[in-house]
Amino acid sequence: MTTTTVLRSEWTKLTTLRSQWFTPLLAVLISVGITLAVNLAYRQDTSLTEDPSVGLFYGFNFGQVALACFGILLMGQEYNSGTIRASLTAVPRRGLLYGGKLLVGSGVGLLAGLLITGGSLLAVDSTLGVDLTAPGTVRSLTAGVLYCPLLVLICLGVTTMLRNLTAAMGLLTPTVFLGTIMLSAIPGIRDVAQFLPDRAGQYAFRQQPDPNVWYGHWTGLLIMAAWAALAVWGGWRSVSRKDV
Repeated sequence: MTTTTVLRSEWTKLTTLRSQWFTPLLAVLISVGITLAVNLAYRQDTSLTEDPSVGLFYGFNFGQVALACFGILLMGQEYNSGTIRASLTAVPRRGLLYGGKLLVGSGVGLLAGLLITGGSLLAVDSTLGVDLTAPGTVRSLTAGVLYCPLLVLICLGVTTMLRNLTAAMGLLTPTVFLGTIMLSAIPGIRDVAQFLPDRAGQYAFRQQPDPNVWYGHWTGLLIMAAWAALAVWGGWRSVSRKDV
């Protein structure tokens, strides 16, 4: 089976399973909707303009959970339903099957990132206004777009290692939504938590520097990319060496 055929097959799975195509759409709706609501409610509050990225990506703190679920479902549903056996029968080259899921998942994640960032930008511009020429604005927007496919890759890779939908949901969704935020608030652990993937990636959103963070904004995105590469590698090792 060729790469094109595998990609077409994975795209068909994505578009025919409601739970898969709906979750990235939900991530966009939640992120943009909450951002718009918050900026409308606090349009007179100058605290949101001190670092515009806080208001710009406020809704994404919630919407990213749906995007994480999308990455989990891409591979988790295969293991949960047992269709992974049929998929590997149709595509005996396990790396090709895994690579197809990575490409489709990251592509949808990139599209979601563009829609979330663009929609949030329009939402903020219609309320508080956005100065695109301000230092760090373009970098913040770029990081917002790239964060999404990296998050999908991390979740897909970890799910492939766990080979269990429930375990992946139980580990990743609370970690993304609450875990690292809570760890970042604990003195002593904060210095370690800043190197976790979502904390590092989201620091790249910020337009203003944080004296408590040990690295720069672009470095934060590179740290998240390193986590994504590690998760993808771990998933590949799992799918290529273990029986289903």
